[in-house]
Amino acid sequence: MSRISAAIVFSFLVILSLNLSVVHAQDDDTENELGIVEQEETFEFEDTTLERTFNQDDLGVLVGNVQRPNGITWFDGNLYTACNGDWTLYQIDDTTGATQTFIFGVQDTHSMEILPTEDGFDIWAPDFSKNEITRVDQDRSAPEAITDEIDGPWGITFLPDQESFLVTSLRQNQILKLDLEGEIAPLVDGLRSPAGIASDEAYIYVANNGSARRAIEWFDISEEEPELQSLVSGLQNVSNVVLAPDELLYFTYALGTRGVVGRVDPEACRDEGCSNEDVEIVLFTELPAPLAGLAFSDDMRLFVHTIYRPEIYWVSLYGDVSETSPESDSD
Repeated sequence: MSRISAAIVFSFLVILSLNLSVVHAQDDDTENELGIVEQEETFEFEDTTLERTFNQDDLGVLVGNVQRPNGITWFDGNLYTACNGDWTLYQIDDTTGATQTFIFGVQDTHSMEILPTEDGFDIWAPDFSKNEITRVDQDRSAPEAITDEIDGPWGITFLPDQESFLVTSLRQNQILKLDLEGEIAPLVDGLRSPAGIASDEAYIYVANNGSARRAIEWFDISEEEPELQSLVSGLQNVSNVVLAPDELLYFTYALGTRGVVGRVDPEACRDEGCSNEDVEIVLFTELPAPLAGLAFSDDMRLFVHTIYRPEIYWVSLYGDVSETSPESDSD
């Protein structure tokens, strides 16, 4: 074989190897409507140390055109909030505040959960005033009442299988388990005005708004007859609990008449329980309690507002967070 022929063969093998490597690296990526492969960007939070407690002066205001927002959640660059004044669910750009009507017919929602689907996503919203669990799809079809048999539904969280979810009943002092068709089964009784609820792969966390001693409790998902255990005690009027992208548990509560956001490491508090002295205050506001609609973007911007007030406030907990693409295996 001549040197020229050998060089051509070598170049061909290098190009083939590179092409195979690129194809392999794109296995976890997504393809957009134009057929262009886009990498899914994620955020890593190896260091969750805050420089200090944030206060009212640190907050920016997201000017959305919603007069009486209540429940709020974040999904894919947008906030979704229900307006108690005009019974409308709104979509708000999380950066510009640009607001558009998403659907009419959701009356009084303290929390929402968004479930990704093959076609996009569904919004699941407990309607406190109508005793309903409402489902709204991304096509903005008329809200579908999955059930209207829960007395004062407040918090909602999906279980890991995404085939069932838990709802707190503020008036019945219960946690109820529902499937996607609305079949209800009581799960836990004896709470004290349960409000917000959150879950990870193994545990459930619930806020007892009516008891400082039992402020936040937890139980194991795998238990057939769950036993409530103390996670955090000594907090006044806990309303929202959220497991944020940094894997810490955030919650809103009251110090006197002011709204506060605190956090704990749930793993540490499950061992022996935590008290109010173990809570790290993240945000001390001048807003009247209760704070409502605590939500986080994937880069750890915190969004919060006081109940039924139009201003939505935000702060970036970790500043500019670098995006990292999924690592590829090039072997």
